[in-house]
Amino acid sequence: MKEFRLPDVGEGLTEAEIVRWHVKVGDPVKVNQTIVEIETAKAVVELPCPFEGVVAALMADEGETVDVGRPIISVDDGAGPAPVAERPAALADAAADMVPAPPAEVRQPVLVGYGVKPGAAKRRSRKPSPSGTSPTGGSLAGTATGLRSPEAVPSGVQEGGVGTAAPPTSAAVLAKPPVRKLARDLGIDLTALTGTGPHGSITRDDVQAVVGAATRETARPWSAAVTREAEDEERIPIRGVRKATAQAMVASAFTAPHVTEFLQVDMTETMDAVRRLRELPDFAEVKVSPLLLVAKAVLVAARRHPMINSAWDEARQEIVVKHRVNLGIAAATPRGLLVPNVKDAHLLSLPALAGALGALAETARAGRTQPADMAGGTITITNVGVFGVDSGTPILNPGESAILAFGQVRDMPWVVDGQVVPRKVCTLAVSFDHRVVDGEIGSLFLRDVGAMLEDPLRMLAWG
Repeated sequence: MKEFRLPDVGEGLTEAEIVRWHVKVGDPVKVNQTIVEIETAKAVVELPCPFEGVVAALMADEGETVDVGRPIISVDDGAGPAPVAERPAALADAAADMVPAPPAEVRQPVLVGYGVKPGAAKRRSRKPSPSGTSPTGGSLAGTATGLRSPEAVPSGVQEGGVGTAAPPTSAAVLAKPPVRKLARDLGIDLTALTGTGPHGSITRDDVQAVVGAATRETARPWSAAVTREAEDEERIPIRGVRKATAQAMVASAFTAPHVTEFLQVDMTETMDAVRRLRELPDFAEVKVSPLLLVAKAVLVAARRHPMINSAWDEARQEIVVKHRVNLGIAAATPRGLLVPNVKDAHLLSLPALAGALGALAETARAGRTQPADMAGGTITITNVGVFGVDSGTPILNPGESAILAFGQVRDMPWVVDGQVVPRKVCTLAVSFDHRVVDGEIGSLFLRDVGAMLEDPLRMLAWG
């Protein structure tokens, strides 16, 4: 028997969420067969199995967050049982995952996802039931007392002693930890529900069914309040990409002193250039958009002003000037904001850059962006124009010193040779770390990007 522990698939990964299992107990598996999809702080990753054999146990539920190093699957490879020290407890019986622990003198099983941590408070000893039956040996119905926290004791009810009948508590109800958490969030009393799962356990569907039952005549007094709350608001767990993005943005906003400057640009010539590039055979297999020329302008301007492509090293008290440009493109996905980057973008020809940007966007939309794709970025572009927005004040991607926001291109009145004429105009905004980039450098960088978009020939002259 072999166990597969959650590996660190990224830089400093500490946890990941189980998104979807590709196997179930009893399935045969081969080496390098995909067994599970996990969502890290950066991406959804498919994990291959390092063993060959038969799935003996799945040690984490879909939707559960698991620490790196914790076993997530057990595979019977025909070599016999795993060493006792490595074998997780409380996996053989579904009820063992969901009932109170036995007395302290007996070896305590560890609930799935709730391993005993060093220094953690110990459980109180479980008081025996009046029937004398084992907690896991029979039905929990009729259990007089059980392990309960002060919060589990209803107001005005004294906790019963040995042989004293007391109302059942939520701890004595069969329900997995994610289901218990859902019930707590919705304010639902598990003891009032009838479970439809294995061994009479309460499932997520059982809990959610209560929320939709408020209009029934048999609705309990508290279910109407639950429904009203559910109608008024929705609660979304903060995890995965959303959690990592929030932490990174807070750290960036309160660490790097941001300065944002704006510039309106006449994009008419750039839009004409985009149309002409689409007609060239070299660009027949790639997507050509205004973002392509914005990216090229950023690459050229970064070479003219290297400090814009630098980073602040707080630990060593140094400014690190990067001689390679890994161009990040902020991408909105159903999982949240991702910023994959084009490696060594400064070395690519314009057709190659177009292909790289297209592949980056397609991979992000499909949810296949890997942690390595988002590591090592040096400067970022966020295309807010695709949302019909003129501009904004973008927050720096952590570890970088500049980010350019590219607003929508729209018709506006513009003065050309003393005459007001309609032109294709957009607003650019650059945020930069004022510890690294002085106002002069930030302004010159923005001016150069704008000048190249007003006259794309400057990209040839300066590039």
